Amino acid sequence: MTGTIDAVYTIWLREMKRFLKSKSRMVGSGGQPLIWLAIVGVGLGAAFALKVNGSVPYLTFVSPGLIGMTILFSSIFAGVSVIWDRQFGFLKEILVAPVSRLSIVLGKIAGSSTIAVMTALLILVVVIVFGIVPIASLSVLGIIELLIFMLLTSATFVAMGLIIAALINNIESFQVLINFLVMPLFFLSGALFPISGALPIWLDALSHIDPLFYAIDGMRASLIHFSTYPLIVDMAVTIICAVIFITIATALFSRIEGK
Repeated sequence: MTGTIDAVYTIWLREMKRFLKSKSRMVGSGGQPLIWLAIVGVGLGAAFALKVNGSVPYLTFVSPGLIGMTILFSSIFAGVSVIWDRQFGFLKEILVAPVSRLSIVLGKIAGSSTIAVMTALLILVVVIVFGIVPIASLSVLGIIELLIFMLLTSATFVAMGLIIAALINNIESFQVLINFLVMPLFFLSGALFPISGALPIWLDALSHIDPLFYAIDGMRASLIHFSTYPLIVDMAVTIICAVIFITIATALFSRIEGK
């Protein structure tokens, strides 16, 4: 047990050091959602008038979506580091070490999830400080629920990135496939607009098999008390997705062993 914890911690620490040494990555991770908030949120705000128990400004509605977007982009690209490690031999050194493949996957997830959540918390602070999300709507329980959704969402998409990285051995192919997946996941999640009644039936059905849909719906329920489904449903689906993707990632990493 101690060996597993040490392995997870070591990999987590390495991921953190790599992130903190890359200033451009730090700026890019936090800058992109802020740009979306400033340009997309303000620009589209005039076109949306959402009403639930009164009037919900578009910027308020979209804030949990941008938190989810930050986590999605930061998390799923964690697979790039796996491909990079494979090309330079570091992954092989980890795989031949006397630690379980689950420890390796959990270490990668812990490191990348910490980075994703740290970046997402920046967006949370901004929307609270500027009054986009009213302080009156916040509660200790709601913040805890939000953090749980953020961690589970990040774990899900880091694991998804690891799955793709385990199947693909070059960065170019990884980036093409990720770009093909990320935009549909994002736009079908309801991050920027309410899904219910806004899409054709077939697109609405696709949105309901998008893990990010339930994650953002849960974040929205926790933060601004507006959601499509009850929070317990969103939480259950998000937990199930995290478990499934982590299990698949662990199984695929076991197949990589010895290569």
